Amino acid sequence: MSAALVVVAHPRGDSLTAQLARRAVARLESDGHTVDVLDLHAEGFDPRMGTEDEPDWSDPDKEYSTETRAHMDRIAAAEILVVVFPLWWFGLPAILKGWIDRVWNNGFAYGRSRPLLTGKRMVWIPLVSYPEAKFKELDWVEPVDRLLRVGISEYCGIQDATVHFVYDSLSAGESALAEADKALAAPRTP
Repeated sequence: MSAALVVVAHPRGDSLTAQLARRAVARLESDGHTVDVLDLHAEGFDPRMGTEDEPDWSDPDKEYSTETRAHMDRIAAAEILVVVFPLWWFGLPAILKGWIDRVWNNGFAYGRSRPLLTGKRMVWIPLVSYPEAKFKELDWVEPVDRLLRVGISEYCGIQDATVHFVYDSLSAGESALAEADKALAAPRTP
């Protein structure tokens, strides 16, 4: 049985983002995975970078803060990482960006000859308020996909990374919940 980490980045537990994350958890559990849910807001994660978590480029073995090390342990324990979040201003919400900055750090997520996250599967599920056609017309699919899949996942050694956009999030309602199933059923990259 493999382990999964589902990361949620939305301040409201009744949001479509939170509902999609719960659906992803249910799907993963029904597929036989044990699931750890990391709700950044509910757990009170502090996204601000302090000196204790600032990368030391000359020391990949730097000892980071207790909070950051605990998050690193949760990532390390998972074979599948699923991140569910609203796309705000065409990017990551501040709490999620801060989590990446503080936790996906030198010596852990990158900065070693063999990245520690190699071999994991990562599924990004951003919720977009635009209809799919408009989002594509505005030419945002490729930049956001590249940032998540290449700029974060691949940079940190995760070659099996996918981005599954959930469009029309402001009006999609419960019909959007099936998108979590689609995202997790998507074929793995070679």
